[in-house]
Amino acid sequence: MANNLAEVYKESAEKFGSLPSFFSKNEKKEYQPTNYKDLYEMGLGLGEALIELGVQARDKVGFIADHRLEWPIVDAGVLMTGAADIPRGTDVTESELEYILNHSESKVLFVENEKVLEKFNKVKSKTSVKTVIMMDPKAKVPSGVLKLYDLIEKGNKLRAGGTKKVEARVADIKPDDLFTLIYTSGTTGQPKGVMLMHSNMMHQVNDMVPLLEIGSKDRVLSILPVWHIFERVFMYAAISRGASTYFTNVRDMREDFGKAKPTFMGSAPRLWESIYLGIYNRLNDPKQTPAIRKAIFNTAYFFSKHFHASVRFLQGQEVDYEGRNPVVSLLTGIKSLVVAILTFIPYKLFDAIALSKIRLATGGHLRATCSGGGALQRHVDAFFNDIGIKVIEGYGMTETAPVISARNFKNLVMGSVGKVAPKTELQIRDFNGAVLTHVKVDGSVEGKRGVKGIVHVRGPQVMKGYYKNPEATNKALKDGWMDTGDLGMINFKDTLTLTGRAKDTVVLLGGENVEPVPIENKLTESTYINQIMVVGQDQKNLGAIIVPDFEKLKIWAKENGVSETDEKALIANPKVLDLYKKEIKELNSAKNGFKSFEQVTPFFLITKPFEVGDEMTNLMKLKRHVITEKYQDQIKKLYT
Repeated sequence: MANNLAEVYKESAEKFGSLPSFFSKNEKKEYQPTNYKDLYEMGLGLGEALIELGVQARDKVGFIADHRLEWPIVDAGVLMTGAADIPRGTDVTESELEYILNHSESKVLFVENEKVLEKFNKVKSKTSVKTVIMMDPKAKVPSGVLKLYDLIEKGNKLRAGGTKKVEARVADIKPDDLFTLIYTSGTTGQPKGVMLMHSNMMHQVNDMVPLLEIGSKDRVLSILPVWHIFERVFMYAAISRGASTYFTNVRDMREDFGKAKPTFMGSAPRLWESIYLGIYNRLNDPKQTPAIRKAIFNTAYFFSKHFHASVRFLQGQEVDYEGRNPVVSLLTGIKSLVVAILTFIPYKLFDAIALSKIRLATGGHLRATCSGGGALQRHVDAFFNDIGIKVIEGYGMTETAPVISARNFKNLVMGSVGKVAPKTELQIRDFNGAVLTHVKVDGSVEGKRGVKGIVHVRGPQVMKGYYKNPEATNKALKDGWMDTGDLGMINFKDTLTLTGRAKDTVVLLGGENVEPVPIENKLTESTYINQIMVVGQDQKNLGAIIVPDFEKLKIWAKENGVSETDEKALIANPKVLDLYKKEIKELNSAKNGFKSFEQVTPFFLITKPFEVGDEMTNLMKLKRHVITEKYQDQIKKLYT
């Protein structure tokens, strides 16, 4: 059995040698397979050449690339040297690139294509990089830049001549050696390098992956950025089980569903919300969907929804937040049984007529999707489960490699993110640190169910720490316990339900992590903004709650023909709202260093300032969970 990720590549080559490991596209956009044996041998050749180049065990190797066949080849090669890779996508900014390469002390850098090379060359003189390797075999490579496939060929010749340094390196990998160093993309200060060990990912491969029931006949569609730990765990999951991975992107996804006919995929909530909205937009457009077809779909969904809801309750998979009375449960169970019997035949009939056609849009074979990186909206979650596409929602973070908890086929409780991962402890603590609920390693629960608090986790998936940042490490980790910053509770089905954020970080629907403080600090530079709180947890984009500086605003109003002096009337005036739109657009812009997903769009104004003892702590920090709860109705309106 594999002890580290380099051995996972070897073991899979031995078990699944002739089976396709990855499918990538040729110039005609046709999928071409690469089998497990060839993948492993290319990794061996690259690893041998990298050792010859001087890469030492436990070095850090930079790696800037998106989805492509060469991604797992480079990953395998680097791991086989005993080094750790430092991956990032091609959208990395020049300043991030410079910081990451210097902070990680990377001397070797893989670049995907000429565009990435051009970006690197702008900061090259400020980095520690000595060797640059081009991954794209079709790229024009300037003098001094090495080619990936030339190195693989060189390594193969070395091995043919009897050099076998890779095997010694792999045998020397320790469980606490880093396999990767992932720099989080927060906007507060510099990115933090999350140190993930081989033991972290081996826990995920050995203990979490079996719950997904992936096998060598599965086809996994890969759409999320492969350098993100969420997508990366799926890559290793597929490799360890002999499944085939098909690389795609948002532009080609619809077509690639038909080509790959996937059985499984990892995804961010935004993808399924987008598909859900697309279905309903087509249904409500008379030009695309005649009235009779819409009526058939509505009827089909009616029977499917009621049948599946009844079955979920009878199987014990209906979430319970309060602890149902046994008598109520019995009566609901009887009702559910009757509904299931009455709806079964019409459900099956209309499923064949209408709902199966929707499933065909995903290739017709999709058993499940694992959604993570943000909360999936309940109605979207229910819709796909009810039409026959199971949603295995999971929860985790980069610092936990990533899975803390997840649903599985046997325990698919909607309204929760599933059971806590095997070999993992989880505690719900109040804001003073007192333990309210404790999920033990064996899965048993001590303490109160249904009580909200801050989620803390301890287990084999928790990171080693933040690279060269003991202060941040000590803040996040105490006695091995990771403070996730998420609010949640253990419900009466003993699964975890998330209820919000205690820490500042906002996680958008697409999985982007945004630190709101720098955005808020920039926007309060406006003459007309006194206080602001950025919102947007589990939404497509950021919004804001703004407390105007009414003294300055009233002066502006008088000068610009706005007659209202009453504060409530003033914040409703269209001219005033336009003023704030312009202020936000000017300050929270790309020219000030904010990425598109870090830009605020919807907002609303309020008259009551945030005050100490109410919405603020004694240290003048925003109590985000308090403000979110207080203005939840207005926040909801921003996104409807």
